[in-house]
Amino acid sequence: MSPDPTSQQPDEETPLLQSEGNSTPVKKPQTPLPWRQFSMLLVLQIAEPMTSQVISPFAPQLIRDIGITHGDEALVSFYVGLLHSLFFATEALTIFHWSRLSDYIGRKPVLLIGLFGLSLSMFCFGLSKTFWSLVISRCLNGALNGNIGVMKSMTAEITDSTNVARAWAFLPLAWSSGSTLGPLIGGELARPADRFPNIFGDSAFLKKYPYFLPCAVPATVSALTWIIAFLYLKETTTPRININQLLPWKKRKISPSPTLEPLPVSSTISDKPVPIRALFVRRVLIATGSYAGIALIDIAFRTVQPVFYATPISLGGLGLDTPTIGTILALQGILNGAMQPLAFARLYDIMGAKKLWLFAVTCALPMVALLPTLNTLARSSGIVQSIWYLVTLQVALMGCTSFAYGISFMYITAASPNRASVGATNGFAQVIVSIMRAVGPAAANSAFSISIEKQYLGGNLVYFVMLGMVCMAMGVGILLPRTM
Repeated sequence: MSPDPTSQQPDEETPLLQSEGNSTPVKKPQTPLPWRQFSMLLVLQIAEPMTSQVISPFAPQLIRDIGITHGDEALVSFYVGLLHSLFFATEALTIFHWSRLSDYIGRKPVLLIGLFGLSLSMFCFGLSKTFWSLVISRCLNGALNGNIGVMKSMTAEITDSTNVARAWAFLPLAWSSGSTLGPLIGGELARPADRFPNIFGDSAFLKKYPYFLPCAVPATVSALTWIIAFLYLKETTTPRININQLLPWKKRKISPSPTLEPLPVSSTISDKPVPIRALFVRRVLIATGSYAGIALIDIAFRTVQPVFYATPISLGGLGLDTPTIGTILALQGILNGAMQPLAFARLYDIMGAKKLWLFAVTCALPMVALLPTLNTLARSSGIVQSIWYLVTLQVALMGCTSFAYGISFMYITAASPNRASVGATNGFAQVIVSIMRAVGPAAANSAFSISIEKQYLGGNLVYFVMLGMVCMAMGVGILLPRTM
């Protein structure tokens, strides 16, 4: 008896399956995550937040030490914000080209270049003694870093619709691990000859370069992860240009590297990368806008937060020292990392993508409002126990806000025109996000400096600017489709 040609056959692109003889849709069984490769992606992703966040605890003191402000405390925040912005500004100029290149030569070669760039630039940053050498090192860090878009593409290619939410829940865990280790390393190892004289007191090198040690640790981690990726990471896409063909001694016989079988990203049949203009469509732009919105809020808060903690109470901050700031930022990373795998997938199943994204961004409103509240309490009562309760609440709200990242990644992957353009779509989104991350620190930290110096809105101008960023992001989130 021949099969009925009209009967529906289950395939990997069908989110709901129908059981035989029953019209009631049943949920498709969840595909297990390919942990061997996925765990390597998680380890590799730790390198970038570690290198970007390691400078946060000591950046205010570093700016004071090099003398660029000439003792003007109000300018410290401006220059700290500039250092953060330069990384993302140069990243915005290059990251699309890295992601686009990964569609042609493969993800792995671009990933290895990015890890090398992170390591080299951090060693240079630790050896910098002038503001301009810091600028060059930071620009080099951003220009050579194409990893974040490539790793998102690789994650999309090793997952499907049944396990993608679990994958995106674990990616923030890797980011949070780096965000935890970075500030902890920066806070504890900055100026080691002064903090640990019994161990490093005789080191003339560390006295001359007091910030080399905290920069050398993430630089070394990036170098070690380069070795791991080179030896064990498998390619997840089929390169359109085999780089071995460009090497004359390998032209005779070419053995393609083993690849993981990529899974469908969209229903488009074409397997060729689309032109750039094809990315300027509504679904890609809205998905990118949601990512850019949460990234702007996140980077603005992350760059103002340590400066606020380091600023004297009389000028609008809390007057905390570098080790305390590093500990707070590390605990923030730990809590954020714990919340993502424990709660993200469950909340996604309960609330759905759009509602969870809006809930996460809404949490940023009280998170920002707690900054002036903390200073008001410190002015009246000093650093008392209630302040630490509010700091803990603020850290928890930061973790809730980070839920929006996973949702945005899912929307961007679903918006890709076809499987061959995943890298380009992620690269395009990362360009816009990098621009926002370049604007965010400069705008927020400049507003913080102006708030201190001019006392606009009672010294609270910066918080109104940040609340405005939250409102703009919520406006974009309303446009997100209910389903992907």
